[in-house]
Amino acid sequence: MVGTSRLQRLFREPLTHFFAIGFLLFLLYGWLNSDTAPTGNEIVVDEARISALAAGFERTWQRPPTDEELRNLVESWVREEIYFREGIAMRLDEGDPVVRRRIAQKMSFISDGLLSVTPEEAELQAWLDDNVDAYRIPARYTLRQVFIDPEQHGDQLDAVAGTAMAALTRGDSDGIGDATLLPAALADASSIEIERTFGSEFARALETLPAGVWSGPVASAFGLHIVIIESKEAARVPSLDEARVAVERDATRAKLDEVNEQIYDALRQKYPVRITANLPQGSGSGAR
Repeated sequence: MVGTSRLQRLFREPLTHFFAIGFLLFLLYGWLNSDTAPTGNEIVVDEARISALAAGFERTWQRPPTDEELRNLVESWVREEIYFREGIAMRLDEGDPVVRRRIAQKMSFISDGLLSVTPEEAELQAWLDDNVDAYRIPARYTLRQVFIDPEQHGDQLDAVAGTAMAALTRGDSDGIGDATLLPAALADASSIEIERTFGSEFARALETLPAGVWSGPVASAFGLHIVIIESKEAARVPSLDEARVAVERDATRAKLDEVNEQIYDALRQKYPVRITANLPQGSGSGAR
């Protein structure tokens, strides 16, 4: 474990990132200029290509291809490669935003595949501490509500709500409230679920209501409600173990984005950019 810890610390060093970026650029340059890169009109179908075609077939059909299917896969790939090369020769890719975007995406996928970034425990905890709201566990409620419809009561709405509140407090619920499609009760519902059903105003009001007694009237987008909270679990920040999967995913993605940006900056130095059109000035615009 000591060796693993040292290796993880090594991956965090800026100098390591520098060498990783240089190595990645070396690999890309080497592939583009190697003897195995496609040259002239020759199309090479090697073992790696056949394995990739077979693997793609198996992912789709959940079985390996037959010999005939494999031959057809190779022929289809050759046909596609020929059309692709002819299209490039005719410059059909120029000015096509879809082609540009796909090639740019593939470049970023290459760098993601070559770089291994695993944040340490302390980095994960720091990420959670810095992004608490993204992982906060929402409050949960078990409650009942009685609806008072503003369309039925008009100017008497507040008076009717007050009468309903008094009756429910006495334990008299017969004939109290108006018909509605809204649920009369919710069991162990999160504040997010409640907000989707009743609206944000209603969900926020629950935060300050006491448990065990009828309260209200509470306003929502639909009207007024008399509410009793039977049980309540306050919102809280999860521990790292509770949120580990999401935190590790997000922290790793952020580190990859940072390294990819460094790779882009290194590549950017190769391309002087001269903008001849009038472009609005701003902190993020213009050639660097």
